[in-house]
Amino acid sequence: MTGVPASAAGGSSGAQGARGSAAAADGAASEVSGPASDSAAEGAKPPRGAKIAAAAVNQASLWNVANLLTMLRLLLVPGFVALMLADGGNDPAWRSLAWAAFAVAMITDLFDGHLARTYNLVTDFGKIADPIADKAIMGAALICLSALGDLPWWVTAVILGRELGITLMRFLVIRYGVIPASRGGKLKTLTQGVAVGMYVLALTGWLATLRFWVMAVAVVLTVVTGLDYVRQAIVLRRQGIAERAAALEEKEA
Repeated sequence: MTGVPASAAGGSSGAQGARGSAAAADGAASEVSGPASDSAAEGAKPPRGAKIAAAAVNQASLWNVANLLTMLRLLLVPGFVALMLADGGNDPAWRSLAWAAFAVAMITDLFDGHLARTYNLVTDFGKIADPIADKAIMGAALICLSALGDLPWWVTAVILGRELGITLMRFLVIRYGVIPASRGGKLKTLTQGVAVGMYVLALTGWLATLRFWVMAVAVVLTVVTGLDYVRQAIVLRRQGIAERAAALEEKEA
């Protein structure tokens, strides 16, 4: 026992220990705060590859099931024409294969729009390609049938003229609103598909007579629903013009 107080004896070493502890603490703090401060300094800078990943997601959204069905219909058009005109267009076997391609196109037409709306798969490509695919397969079938002498040209002219005219009219009045598809329009599409499909097949006897009447119903529905869409477009345009005029007067007042 030297009688020297422990605090005095260990004064210098204690001070050094305290400074060491403080340095260690500072080091630990710097280690902890280092990555955080680096992250804070980087701010909202996206991680490496984020833009590429986002672009991949956006690109992948184009290749959804609804758009793939639409693309399938577009690819079926040249195949259908080739099958329809094979061997002079009078071979029942080739006509049956052409009917199968036409049937697939019509069935996919029923599903792609429903899938796009139900599962939020609507894209700009689908909005443009879907009506084109619809008109392409139906137009190809009607023109082939008329070219082969199975269907009068005036029937083809009425149906295609109505389809193209209503599509153009919808684009012209879209600034005032959208003309929704009516039940009559949906029934028209179904009847057209059945009638054209029956003409694609090499039917004889009472089935050939039946297809004539089915096509007659399809032509009537085509004209009637077309006139109804024209009426809706006129009403929609008048309402849009009136609403714009009222808004302009309110703004000036």
